[in-house]
Amino acid sequence: MNKISDVVLKPLEKSIYLKPHTMHFTQNGLKRTWDLLEVHDSVAILLHNPRKETLIFVKQFRPPVYFGSIPEEDRKGSIDVNKYPAELGITLEMCAGLVDKDKPLVEIAKEEILEECGYDVPLTSLIKVGSYRSGVGTLGSLQTTYYCEVTDDMRVSQGGGVGDEIIDVVEMTVPEVKKYVAQDKIPSPPSFLFAVYWFLLNKVK
Repeated sequence: MNKISDVVLKPLEKSIYLKPHTMHFTQNGLKRTWDLLEVHDSVAILLHNPRKETLIFVKQFRPPVYFGSIPEEDRKGSIDVNKYPAELGITLEMCAGLVDKDKPLVEIAKEEILEECGYDVPLTSLIKVGSYRSGVGTLGSLQTTYYCEVTDDMRVSQGGGVGDEIIDVVEMTVPEVKKYVAQDKIPSPPSFLFAVYWFLLNKVK
């Protein structure tokens, strides 16, 4: 995961994951335009092992985070990976996945848990925490978060994702999580903080 090479930036071509649009509209008599991206909705799952008092997350390389860490003047053509190592784009997140199947959200969440973290959980163990809009300035996609308690005997594989995914499973104690979120800058999305604070408020005595 920490080794990348041959990084080249090119203009967006045809994509199955996002579609750019410009919306034209009139608001309070003022004509306006807004650029936006059409993307899939998603699910995210906060995994908790109450017997071990740990939370389970995933760590992976995120190209947009890597891109955002590179100064604008160096975002052209080939990227110097010695000057800008892969660590700049590695994030800690909840287990998550796109809603790209015609299935109930809870079933998609169950599949993502198995694929990314290796736990085969019953559907009844998934508790909906809430749904919210992410990237409201550009995306506005809906993410639904679930909470799920697991045990070691539910783990049937090492996880790590499917296809070309490269995912590390990370298990952290509650004190470690508290220390992590107390940092000034953390390489995690807002949904991660939402779920962690929900957990600390509702599950930690």
